Formats: sequence, C-alpha cells, structure tokens
Amino acid sequence: MVCSVSICAGEIFELKAELNSDKKEKKKEAVKKVIASMTVGKDVSALFPDVVNCMQTDNLELKKLVYLYLMNYAKSQPDMAIMAVNTFVKDCEDANPLIRALAVRTMGCIRVDKITEYLCEPLRKCLKDEDPYVRKTAAVCVAKLHDINAQLVEDQGFLDTLKDLISDSNPMVVANAVAALSEIAESHPNSNLLDLNPQSINKLLTALNECTEWGQIFILDCLANYTPRDDRESQSICERVTPRLSHANSAVVLSAVKVLMKFMEMLPKDLDYYSTLLKKLAPPLVTLLSAEPELQYVALRNINLIVQKRPEILKHEMKVFFVKYNDPIYVKLEKLDIMIRLASQANIAQVLAELKEYATEVDVDFVRKAVRAIGRCAIKVEQSAERCVSTLLDLIQTKVNYVVQEAIVVIKDIFRKYPNKYESVIATLCENLDSLDEPEARAAMIWIVGEYAERIDNADELLESFLEGFHDESTQVQLQLLTAIVKLFLKKPTETQELVQQVLSLATQDSDNPDLRDRGYIYWRLLSTDPVAAKEVVLAEKPLISEETDLIEPTLLEELICHIGTLASVYHKPPSAFVEGSRGVMHKRLPARTGSGESTESPDVGAAGGSAPEAAPSIIPSQGDLLGDLLNLDMAPPTTSGPPPPSTGMQMGGMDLLGGGLDSLVGISHSVDPYAATPGQPVNPFWRRSDGILCLQVWLPAMKAKGLEISGTFARRAGVIQMELILTNKAMSVMTDFAIQFNRNSFGLAPAGPLQVLTPLGPNQTIEVSLPLSTVGPVMKMDPLNNLQVAVKNNIDVFYFSCQYPISMLFVEDGKMGECLNKLLSESV
Repeated sequence: MVCSVSICAGEIFELKAELNSDKKEKKKEAVKKVIASMTVGKDVSALFPDVVNCMQTDNLELKKLVYLYLMNYAKSQPDMAIMAVNTFVKDCEDANPLIRALAVRTMGCIRVDKITEYLCEPLRKCLKDEDPYVRKTAAVCVAKLHDINAQLVEDQGFLDTLKDLISDSNPMVVANAVAALSEIAESHPNSNLLDLNPQSINKLLTALNECTEWGQIFILDCLANYTPRDDRESQSICERVTPRLSHANSAVVLSAVKVLMKFMEMLPKDLDYYSTLLKKLAPPLVTLLSAEPELQYVALRNINLIVQKRPEILKHEMKVFFVKYNDPIYVKLEKLDIMIRLASQANIAQVLAELKEYATEVDVDFVRKAVRAIGRCAIKVEQSAERCVSTLLDLIQTKVNYVVQEAIVVIKDIFRKYPNKYESVIATLCENLDSLDEPEARAAMIWIVGEYAERIDNADELLESFLEGFHDESTQVQLQLLTAIVKLFLKKPTETQELVQQVLSLATQDSDNPDLRDRGYIYWRLLSTDPVAAKEVVLAEKPLISEETDLIEPTLLEELICHIGTLASVYHKPPSAFVEGSRGVMHKRLPARTGSGESTESPDVGAAGGSAPEAAPSIIPSQGDLLGDLLNLDMAPPTTSGPPPPSTGMQMGGMDLLGGGLDSLVGISHSVDPYAATPGQPVNPFWRRSDGILCLQVWLPAMKAKGLEISGTFARRAGVIQMELILTNKAMSVMTDFAIQFNRNSFGLAPAGPLQVLTPLGPNQTIEVSLPLSTVGPVMKMDPLNNLQVAVKNNIDVFYFSCQYPISMLFVEDGKMGECLNKLLSESV
C-alpha cells in the first residue's frame, strides 16, 4: 500500500487552473499530472470536483484518465462521487460502444453503496446491448455488483439475464457470462446457478473453439464441474476438448488436462479410446517442461498429482524428468520426486544410474534427496533392492559425511522392508558410527544396533557410547536409545543388566521430557511385572513398511485433481485450507466409473471375489465401557495369574518396579508357579494342576498394599484344609510382625494357628507360607457362599482382601461332606 504524501497548496492551485482551462490539450495534460501524482502516493483528492468536470468530453483517452481517478477516490469521497452518476448514465447510452463499455466497467469498480442503485438501469441496458463488447463487459460487471450487494442483483433479475447470455451468439460473451456465474457460484456454494445440461454443454463446447485463451479457461473450468450422464457423453466431451491440449497457453493446457482427467473416470478401461487418450495426454505435459523454470515448477507440481492418479500416462517419459545442471533447486527436487513415482522394473537401471550421479553433486540438499531416492527405489521395486544397497554402500565408501548419514537412514528403511536379507552390511555401517552427528542418522543407527543386537558382538559397547552423552542428545535419539537398550537387554540379559538399569534411570529420574519419561516407566513396569509380555511387546515382529509412504490420501488426491491448474494443485492442499471466507469450501470429487462397473473408491475392493463372506466386525467398546474398565482396575475378584510361557535360558519373575531389582531376569527365579495354562485355554478361577492343587491367584496386588503382594490357593492334605500363601515384598523397606484374621463366613473357616513368617521379609524377597484352617469359626452366610474376607497385618499397615475357595475343599477324603457342610445344612433346615 502506497503511503499518502501531502501536496503543496501552490501545486494544487496550478492544477485547478489547468483543469478548468478551455483548451482540451491543456486539460488532458493536467489530468495526466493528477494521475501521476496519485500514482506516487500524493493526496490529490482536493481536486475531485475539478476532475469530475472533465468527464464531459468526447476524448476517449481523457475520459479513461478521469474514470481511473474516480475509481481511486470514490470510496473516500462518496458524496462527491454521486456528482458523476449522471455522466455515467449518459455515457452508457453513447453511440461509441467503447465508451458504453468503459462507463459500465467503471461503475462496477466504484464500490460505493450510494452509487450502486444508480447502476442497475444502465447495467440492464448494457446486458442487452447490440454490441458484444458491451455485453461481455456488462456480464463481468454483474459479478462485481453481486459482490457489493447480492440481494440487489437477485431482485433485479440480473442472474437470469446472465444465464441467458450463455446462449449468446458471441463466444466472448459466453465466456464472460460463464466466468461471472462461476465466481458468484463459488461465493454461494449452495446456489444452483450453473445448472448445466447437455444442451448448455454443447453451446459451451461450440464457443470453446472461437473465444480467447482466457475465455477458453473459463469455459474449461466450467466443464470440469459438469458430471456426464454416461460414458458415451463423457467420451464425446473428451473428443471435443482434446484439441485444447495443443494450445500455446499453458493455463489452457492444464485446464484441458483437468477436464480429461475427470471425464476419463467414466470411460471403461478396455475401450480403445481410453488408451488413445492416455497417449494424447503425455506430449502436452512434456512440452510444459520446456518453459521457464517458474512455469516448469507449476507444471511439475500438477504432473506429480497426475502421476499419483494415473502413472501410466507418463511411464515412457522418464528421461524428461532427468535433472539438468542448470535447473533451480526447486525444479530439481520436484523432478526427483516424480522420477521415484515413475520408477519401475523396466527403467530402474537408468534411474539408479542417474541417482548415483546426482549423489556426487555439490548441492547438499539435492544430494541428500538423491540418496533418499535410492532407498525409495529399493523399497518400491523389490528386484532392484540388491542393486540399490550396493549403490548405497559405494556412496558410504566416499566418506562424505552427509552422504553417509543419509545412506544409513535409508538402509534402516530397507531393513524394515526386507528383514533378514541385507544384514551383512551392518559391519560397514558400524565403521562409520563416529561420523554421525545428525539426530535422524544417529537414531537410525541406534535402531539398527538394537534390532540386530544378537548379530553384533559389541552391541552393548556401541550403545553405551551413545549413552555417555544421553542428556545432550535430541529427543528422537533418546527415545530410540531407550528402546534399543531394552531390546538388547531382552536378547542378552546377563551381560546388559547394568546398562538397562542405567538407561531406565536416566529416562525416568533425570529427564524432563514427558514422552521419554512415560516410555521409560512403561518399559520398567513391563520388565518388573511381566518380562515375558515385555519380550512380546518390544521384540514383536515389525510390520513391513509400505512402498510409497508419501502418497497423497486418495480422497484428497481426487479433490486436487479437480483443481488442476489452480493454486491448490501447487500447494497440494484443498482450497479450503488456504482461502479465507466463504470461497473454496466446495469439496469436489471425481465421478464414479460407469462403463466397466469398476469402483473408484479403492482398487483393492472386491479383489478376492464378491462371494466371499464378510468378516464379522470386531466389537469396539464404547468410551463409557473403557472408562469403566479403567475405574475397575484391580477391584474385580482375583484372577488367575498369567501363565508365563517357558523361558529360554532365564526365568522371569516379579521384581521391584523402581528399586532396581532385576535379578529375576538373569536367573534368580521368584516364579509364582512353575505350572501354567496354555495361552489358548479358557480362564477358570479354579483350574487344577495334574496333582490336584489349585493354581495360584494374586489376591492382594502390591500397588494396593504398599508393596506387599499376596498370592495364594487352597489345598486339602491329610484331611486338613491348607491356605497356601506366597508373600512378596516389592517395597524398599523390611516387613515384619505378620498376622492374619478371617471375617465370619459361610462355613466357619478360621486360621488353625498363627501365620508363620519367622524371619523379616526384605525388599525383593519372597516367602512361602502354609496356613492350616479349621471349620470351627463363627458362621455367617456370604454371597457367594464360598467368599472369604481376609485381613493381613504387618509392621507397615493392615490390608484387606477377599478371595474364593472351592467347595470341594470342604469334602473329606471318603467323598462325604465335612462337619461344616453338615452344620450349614442343618442350620438352613
């Protein structure tokens, strides 16, 4: 915006005198001086009345200058602008069509409400003017007036007149009418202004051949919003639009491509014309790449979308996208991206040769992208993977720092795509460990070491070297290092116990990063409570990475295809993402294919045949159910302890979460029960072992009893009911003075003696206790009958829990009911 600069009074006086001169030439020169002053930011609004008086002239040049002045100052001087209305109305009836058009154009540009109402009648006459130049100017004026006062335009019937102009005999009038209606429709998405039908489409296609290049763009954009009735109509429109592909204006070419890309969706793929159309689309797109760099970039961004939707169009044009030495960096990077999208088994050899050459360029950013592109080729074309890995190793041997780092990053992705195939290169990667200084490369190398720790003899030393500067590393590296060391520990527990304790301590106690802390606590909890589960989680089989990770989401791609040739296709974002206000909110979609019965929703749908029954959908609990589950954690009746699968070389049992006790992971077993149910076996709270003893249950979790965990079961030996208990101290303090007491219960069960814990229970220690029970205690009917409420006391506190015992424990060895059952039955009678 130009700042306003004051003009001296003497200059104003001189200009006033010249504007009121009787000589036409002197007057015209004065107006030119006024416009010149206005252009450089000088305030010449004081001359408004004098300039308006100059409108009364037959000189077209002078009239244009005055109109230019009026458009600039009418908004700041609305009251004085009304003085010009009569002249506008008079000019709209001038014999010269240029003056009539100039008047109506200027009136449309003066955005003053007071003048708008005076514009309606002249505009109505100009819309039906005999001269097509006046009509096309008036058509655009309707759109401008609608922007100022939409209700006025609708009340005056101008929209219906615009629709009638689509049938005008002059192609430029048709183009401007279409442009005006399209602009109004964009600002009012729900209005059905452009009610296109086969008859109106035919008129637009007829006008397409005769109007100017910008008129052609307006009509093509309008055609792109039409959905043909069937594939025959779609083919007919494509045939009439195809000649626009050879136009000299790149905007016309892109608009034609947009129409063809949309209508191709309705053509059967087995149609001869379909393959012909694909061949016709390639040459104009290639020609666009011979323009100046800025236009090349716009073309490349659009081609990127086209290749993602229909790569077959340019599959034989790979060499066009090879980078030239004098291409700007933004063109180089875009070409590189398209090269990868077009890479296939047929052309991968020449693509790799090009990429290897690019990796020796001087532009660092471009070299990085080229190295990454080699990795993308390996992931996309499996047959080329070995050649790509070999190329990457050659690049690593150059010892160029940023090349080595990028190569390591992409080799990590290749390992993810092809596990257990190219691990022989790990030794070469480890040689370059000291040169890695970028977070992404360090994180990739750490991932490789952690993932293949069993194949690297000194994996612990390598990871320990990263651990030395743990707090100076980026979050990405810290997270990767934490996971890698936990992997290493699960693979080599006896050698890395100290290392894992160190990293868990750094992550949980010395770090301020909540993500790192949370992951550290999760790993520590997994390792301390269920190491088998930790192994299943951390060392789980990784899903293979997809071939193309940067493809645009299909629904968004369809919308962007409908916006080819606009800013949306350059930004790769829908208009609603960057256009403020009411415009651009309509989401466009490609039409569904009708000719061949194919679905455009997903290429994979129906691939397995339509007769296959659909899999029953898994039931996802509602948010309320999940919340209920969380609130009921550890409050349900005790459940059978998880059956640990047989471990290989080490038994994993309980340990203190934060006390640093990881002994059980390296061979010191505190296993609750050596017997376990198989994973597929249904849960049964009284599942029996082969010797008749019930499996242990966790009755009192450590988190509810200040670190004391009580597991137990019931047995009957030699006619005596036994309560088998395992007490585990998961706290940091010593526990002593144990005692136990039962509440009244259905069968009068009570301890037959004290709880025999003779020695203090130290941290991370476990003790087994057998408590004999009698059936002579007080009786009270419980619900359920076999429910038993227990209180356990120690030097820290009193803790309460409930458990259930099997009724069979009350039967004597000869199969008869015990005294307590007889007593209960007699009482109930």
